[in-house]
Amino acid sequence: MKICLRYLGDPGYQQGIGQELGVSQATVSRTVDRVVNSIVAQSNKFPTTNHELMEAKRIWQSMYKFPTAIGVIDCTHIGIQKTNRHGDEYINRKGKPTLNVQGTCDAREMFTSVDVS
Repeated sequence: MKICLRYLGDPGYQQGIGQELGVSQATVSRTVDRVVNSIVAQSNKFPTTNHELMEAKRIWQSMYKFPTAIGVIDCTHIGIQKTNRHGDEYINRKGKPTLNVQGTCDAREMFTSVDVS
């Protein structure tokens, strides 16, 4: 948990966080993946039924005067060390190796989806 909280609190290069905490970059990556997946498994899910969609819109309207919204989205790039296998697949538009993280939240600031790729 400490590894994941450190990473999420100040995301930097996984290798540097690993050195700081005395673990490998691979351990940081696996730990963050497991903890985030555990959190996501307990989180709300993105609305899919008509009832869920209407309820999401109602909440956004009542809380923020934001009609027809069903969620918000944000993305970020997390720097990683280039891997030996398939390393070029992680090169972003600025030429740096990163993981692309995308998350959506509902009006109550609960994650409804997370993708790390």
